[in-house]
Amino acid sequence: MPEASRPVRYQSGVPVHGYRNDPAIPPVSVWRLTAHELAGGVGPHIHDFPALLYLPRTGEIYVVAIGHVVDRTAVGAVDEAFAVFFDPAALGDDGRGPWPAWRTHPLLFPFVHGAAGGMLRLRAPAARRGLWQDTITAIDQELTRRGFGYRQAAQAHLTVLLIDVARLADDVVGDLRRSHEPMLAAVFDIIEQRYDQSLSLRDVARTVSMTPGHLTTVVRRRTGRTVQDWIIERRMAEARALLADTDLPIAEIARSVGLPDPGYFARVFRRAHGMAPRHWRGRHVPGRAEPPAPPRVDARPAAS
Repeated sequence: MPEASRPVRYQSGVPVHGYRNDPAIPPVSVWRLTAHELAGGVGPHIHDFPALLYLPRTGEIYVVAIGHVVDRTAVGAVDEAFAVFFDPAALGDDGRGPWPAWRTHPLLFPFVHGAAGGMLRLRAPAARRGLWQDTITAIDQELTRRGFGYRQAAQAHLTVLLIDVARLADDVVGDLRRSHEPMLAAVFDIIEQRYDQSLSLRDVARTVSMTPGHLTTVVRRRTGRTVQDWIIERRMAEARALLADTDLPIAEIARSVGLPDPGYFARVFRRAHGMAPRHWRGRHVPGRAEPPAPPRVDARPAAS
């Protein structure tokens, strides 16, 4: 796996790979796999971020499912392939929501398919294969050269690929947009609407008319995580965006994501990212630091 991916936890003994939120890591990554690497294979694993596998010789595109065990041996013998990974937050506000809610996202819905082996197989039309190869090459070049605006350029090229995938997948998994799991949809709607407020498992359970224990069991079984995990993930996604894109003080960001205690917010952020919010911001935007605290004013009268 490239440096952008790392195991973040285990689910029933299977490693779950997440996209690193380290600000030094670009939001898109390209990994060229040779026949030798493909033959060696990667054991069963789970993706917590979107990934595509493109086979230039045949034009086959494999869409890697989020949250499902993936067995890459299902691809078969291949001489060369390109993997494209990305942080869904690169797509803006809509990409920061929990992945079970992506069923209605115009570009992310293909990644919540239920195809066998966790790999949805599509095929680029012959007339589009040159575009696929050129676009992947362009992303790789942007990431290698890292010139001015390379992140935005890589994301723009990625969007072209995702639009193509969504068009190809529409007939195959279009019904995912009309999910047959209204309870899960309701849970993630609540998280999206209220992550910036006080929100607990009990609040969510009450809204969907379930006991907290039963809701926890159902959500964990279907997504591999608890409701509280999903609430924290949504809050941290928003926190990263505010740290990177604004000059708001840490305390204000904490309040904006529903955690009014800055100390608790900092602990949660550190647990999720391995560093304090101010350090994450400093690495993401060099020179940007937490504004200094206003000078303390001593209101006591001066001694005469």
